[in-house]
Amino acid sequence: MNAPLRRFALFPVLLLLSACAAMGVGSDPAQTSAPRSGGGSYDLVIEGGRIVDGTGAAWFHGDVAVRGDRIVRVAPPGMLRNVAARDRIDATGLVVAPGFIDIQGQSRSAVLRGDGRLVSKVTQGVTTEILGEGSTDAPVNERILEAGGVRDSAAVARLRRFEGPRGFDAWLRAIEEHGVSTNVGSFVGASTIRTFGRGLAMGAASQSEMEAMQEAVRDAMRDGAFGLASALIYPPGNFAGTEELTLLARAMAPYGGLYITHMRSEADRLLEAIDEAIEIGRRGGVPVEIYHLKAAGRRNWGKAAAAIARIDSARAAGLDVQADMYPYVAGGTGLTACFPPWVSADGRLLQNLRDQNVRARIREEIRANDGSWENLCELATPEGVLLLGFEREGNRGLVGRRLAEVATMMGSDWIDTAMDLVLSEEQRIGTIFFMMDEDNVRLQLQQPWIKFGTDASGVDPDAADGLVHPRAYGTFTRILGRYVRDEGVLPLEDAVRKMSSAVATRLRIRDRGLLTEGFFADIVVFDPETVSDRATYEDPHQLSTGILHVLVNGVPVVRDGSHTGATPGRALRGPGWTGRR
Repeated sequence: MNAPLRRFALFPVLLLLSACAAMGVGSDPAQTSAPRSGGGSYDLVIEGGRIVDGTGAAWFHGDVAVRGDRIVRVAPPGMLRNVAARDRIDATGLVVAPGFIDIQGQSRSAVLRGDGRLVSKVTQGVTTEILGEGSTDAPVNERILEAGGVRDSAAVARLRRFEGPRGFDAWLRAIEEHGVSTNVGSFVGASTIRTFGRGLAMGAASQSEMEAMQEAVRDAMRDGAFGLASALIYPPGNFAGTEELTLLARAMAPYGGLYITHMRSEADRLLEAIDEAIEIGRRGGVPVEIYHLKAAGRRNWGKAAAAIARIDSARAAGLDVQADMYPYVAGGTGLTACFPPWVSADGRLLQNLRDQNVRARIREEIRANDGSWENLCELATPEGVLLLGFEREGNRGLVGRRLAEVATMMGSDWIDTAMDLVLSEEQRIGTIFFMMDEDNVRLQLQQPWIKFGTDASGVDPDAADGLVHPRAYGTFTRILGRYVRDEGVLPLEDAVRKMSSAVATRLRIRDRGLLTEGFFADIVVFDPETVSDRATYEDPHQLSTGILHVLVNGVPVVRDGSHTGATPGRALRGPGWTGRR
């Protein structure tokens, strides 16, 4: 056996005893009769590949046949050579795997109103994107419209499609009708639910507000949400307390929902935030998933091992706690994450930044750094804050500069510079924060309960304007190239499992996530010797290499490394979905 094959063959067999049972119930309205085998002609045969089936079991050589939207044969190599097929792919020397499931996608705008091809996603092997961190386009009511400042009549009309008890269902259907290259499912955003019940106000919800929020969660679960997703460092999400989130978790528990969270802290109070997430799950009676697990800020890097131990301890005690991550040392969000949360309360962000007395209070609280909120600028340091998302023509020259550099250019300190920039742009300003440690990235990749998400939207490099985080282009290929092939941090079979069946099992997505007969034909074919990310922080709009073919529901969306333009994606539903109500 040659060296590359030997590296990929070392992982012990981890056979799933019952793949279908592990996938659970619900998820896809197209889950009618699934053929388990088939003879005769096929739509596509993938021949001679090294099959990594998503279970974690060792790879094996074989052929895969597709008919319609399903995998109908997984056969020993050569057995399908003389069978009639409309199309064939020679996968000799290539890996054939189940399509990758992005558990933390951010393509909300693209899949509803923009370019549904999601070019940067499918070219790194993504066949399903899961939305919902904090915010979703549904449900909608008057408080949602008011909080968003929506005035344009056409925009209001578009959003009102998602009003009422079936608003979440209407949103998923609208995504499918728009046309998208990947399958799409979603959690319901906890910030959206908070706004639905209480607007942008701080403080605890009243009983009537809480009841409205709980009923909105139940409606979303019946419409197919996978659970409740919170983002607790951003307003209004961080206005919600532990008790409020626990009550919302209880509302979704009867529908098989998952509580997934961007925790209240990933830095100075990381361990306390993990404790809160576990407590919400325990008291709410639901499993817990932690978004993009990390120990942020140099002074907190040593907490990564303790965070892992916290999760392992909870699991040993019988609590279902898991996590996901992206393989980068920098995160990305808005520059407004450097301001105290109250600054954005009641939609008064810009008014507060214009008031010199309020600015003095903001400056004082930032400098005091009492640990009551997560200041990403302070954690990254101004030298580690990369500014990206400028929209005004006069500010375009600042794209790709560090906050410390811009502060020097403006003759001001970084705090006033950040406030002035947000005022000038009148928007949050997309920003990258360098806060994590490479050794911790490697440590987390090896955990059995970890999964992967891009935390990014799909982007077309030919139409891209400005910079984005490179994870939009390279999350999955970076893992396969750098951490599997080049560094041997984790075996190929385990990486593919964490990219596919681990997510499908976690979300109870039926008939997806495995390369096995009867499952939907979401398939990726890649070259294990060349697969790699090319996107960088300075030059992110570069497609990955080595991903040669991608099928979604049996339809090629990538062929010979190029997007075909096809949009065969479907809306996927959680276990509470029972069809039209």
